[in-house]
Amino acid sequence: MGRLNEKVAIITGGASGIGASMATLFRNEGATVIAADINQEALDKISEHENIHGMKLDVSSEEDWQALVENVESQFGKIDILINNAGVTSEKTIDQINYKDWEFLSKINGFGAMMGIKYVAPAMAKNNSGSIVNLSSVTAQVGMGLNSYSASKGSVRAISKAAATQYGRNGIRVNAVFPGVIETPMTKNLDSSKDALNRINALTPLGRLGKPEDVANAILFLASDDAAYITGAELAIDGGYSAL
Repeated sequence: MGRLNEKVAIITGGASGIGASMATLFRNEGATVIAADINQEALDKISEHENIHGMKLDVSSEEDWQALVENVESQFGKIDILINNAGVTSEKTIDQINYKDWEFLSKINGFGAMMGIKYVAPAMAKNNSGSIVNLSSVTAQVGMGLNSYSASKGSVRAISKAAATQYGRNGIRVNAVFPGVIETPMTKNLDSSKDALNRINALTPLGRLGKPEDVANAILFLASDDAAYITGAELAIDGGYSAL
């Protein structure tokens, strides 16, 4: 307990799924948490918890990012942690996708992470300290799905490496995590992929799908001062699937 005492953390997509699990864990570890999300109903619910503040954010909107950072700095005086967690998925195969599909996933998964870094990193640089963790995907590391989703998560991987080199001298650490298939509302809705999920589960060395807390606990380490000398790193949280 207390690994994030007096820290101010922004978690995008922080009102449900992995994001909500992180918000609760970070709060329990002493952080003031801004759960930034586009879902107002979910924001209202998570804001009922002490030290979790729900704020509306469309990660694909540069204006929303600018307003969010100004609001957080005004209310809390600083930003110590950014978790770029918000994302969308798609089951469309390469023969089904078109430009609109590509644009939709890219602007949320890729552009959203880029804008978070663009506006939060300068705020962190004021204190010469900060930790940014970007959620990519196992699909950016192995050949799993030639589609817009894997492409958008591949961009998150590249963004993370570049940001780590650019902002290291400002005391800002940037790392990326690569979750496998995690039991969240998003994956439960992938009805046509149930057979594929079962096959992945069977191939996973640890023999099960991941849970939100599996991801949240790993990100807590990277966000905390325990990882003070870690930047530009890539951490797979996939039960060993990418090791096959």
